[in-house]
Amino acid sequence: MLTGPELDDRQLHRTLAELRPSQQMHGLGTGATRPLWTPAAELLRATGRDWDRRVHRISVLAHTLPPVVTDRWAKDCPRDPDALVVAACTRVAQVKQHTDWSNVWDVYGDCRRAADAAPEDPTPWLAVLRLMYACGSPPQAAVPMWTEAVTRDPWNRTAHHQMLRHLSPRGHGTLVQMLDFADRCTSQAPHGSPLALLPLAARVELVAHRTTNASTGSFAADGHWYEPKAATEANTALTNWFHTDTSPHAESLYDLNLLAFALTRMKRTADATPVFRRIGRHMTSHPWDLLPDAARTFRYWQERARR
Repeated sequence: MLTGPELDDRQLHRTLAELRPSQQMHGLGTGATRPLWTPAAELLRATGRDWDRRVHRISVLAHTLPPVVTDRWAKDCPRDPDALVVAACTRVAQVKQHTDWSNVWDVYGDCRRAADAAPEDPTPWLAVLRLMYACGSPPQAAVPMWTEAVTRDPWNRTAHHQMLRHLSPRGHGTLVQMLDFADRCTSQAPHGSPLALLPLAARVELVAHRTTNASTGSFAADGHWYEPKAATEANTALTNWFHTDTSPHAESLYDLNLLAFALTRMKRTADATPVFRRIGRHMTSHPWDLLPDAARTFRYWQERARR
């Protein structure tokens, strides 16, 4: 039932399946007839300038490929933008809190080299934004990196959700900053954009923040779903995104699960039913992981949708 990070991207799924033996060999390439990074290179070549899907695919690859493989790819193809971007994103994915600052600067340098090699690609700037989040940089320092990304792809879904996380009180911002950002971006987004869900994503962030705060109870963590503004935000998400004929974006399944989660918190069963039908069996870990028994809750609502 729980879907993998590739979501419903069949090409990415096939690429990960091809790469699996490479992971087992830890990138050593024993007996390989072609470089281990070839499937990833072919996938990104086919992706082209679809920035939304490219960002998603590179993010999954960065968390899947062993660093030794991505480093080898970058050495074999030192001028290949795909190789440099994936290598930089892989190194960012390895950065943890309290990492030695000299290492952080090295990773930042990799991201900037990738940006220079692919000047139209928002992905390297999103890698810098992730790096700044890991390092605890304040929102005002992260905004220029976000601006670089959205200058290249103005309504990029991942860019806005990353900035929302940075502005979250669970991240490095405040509740007011997060809510203002979500409302402003939603009001400016074109009809059919998944950014219509940003205010609901902000509410999910608020649940996550309050759930981890021992001083607040379950009602305090969940009570804001019953505010009139929450109902308006859900209506906007349904009208401006779910009920449009816009083609699915790379992370549509994440947004469908987000919308379904919000509607069930609001007890809006009739609205949640068609959302669950579109989701099918593709449950994402977040935001259901905020509930005590995520899989059971998801199955309950899924069965109600079938009936």
